[in-house]
Amino acid sequence: METGSPENTGMAEQERTAAEQERAAAEPEWTGLPPGVLRMRRLLLVVWLGLLTIGLAALLGLLAGPAWAAFALLPLALMVWGWVMLGRNWRSWRYAERADDLLLSRGVLWRQETVVPYGRMQLVEVTSGPVARHFGLAGVQLHTAAAATDATIPGLDPAEAERLRDRLTELGEARSAGL
Repeated sequence: METGSPENTGMAEQERTAAEQERAAAEPEWTGLPPGVLRMRRLLLVVWLGLLTIGLAALLGLLAGPAWAAFALLPLALMVWGWVMLGRNWRSWRYAERADDLLLSRGVLWRQETVVPYGRMQLVEVTSGPVARHFGLAGVQLHTAAAATDATIPGLDPAEAERLRDRLTELGEARSAGL
């Protein structure tokens, strides 16, 4: 047999394609948070640090003089740093639904990956505070038998949060029936 024959090349290509498909099937399909979460967090950062800057400048200007009011620029530097860090943090949040469990991944410096088996879920909640509701966002909170499990997916679209809650509840009931 020749190594460069079209038959051998075709078989090697099929084997490579099959191996790539197996890897793709094993790798979960990750879903990130919507951009509304980033907009909300950045707006809150600007509002709170903007108010702090104005208040600090007024207080220092009145009590210590105009030269000291320049120290009020420190919260602005913190705002620029926070703006960048919020973007990095937002990109780090993701989740993936697999056949037997839910994967949650987050963290910039300290990466944290949580695996929540569907059969161990006891309660799935959809929560939305007043600020999140204003931005059209909701979070999904997973409760398991383990008290230390921190399984939260913040800032989803409400329809996606409800779909995820219903799917996780359905899969949890199906898996726990076999325990």
